[in-house]
Amino acid sequence: MSRRESQGPSGGAGLIRYFDVDEGGPKLSPKLIFGLIVAIIILEIISTLVLP
Repeated sequence: MSRRESQGPSGGAGLIRYFDVDEGGPKLSPKLIFGLIVAIIILEIISTLVLP
């Protein structure tokens, strides 16, 4: 009787992500995101000063 060796499933089976593949979707510049965040913060500060 021969013995079978079972190693089980590999840890990342089917879960590997390929980051060089273009998945589509919107492409936003990091500068644009940073600018929007700063603008929102400034608007919040102004709104708290104007509307007590």
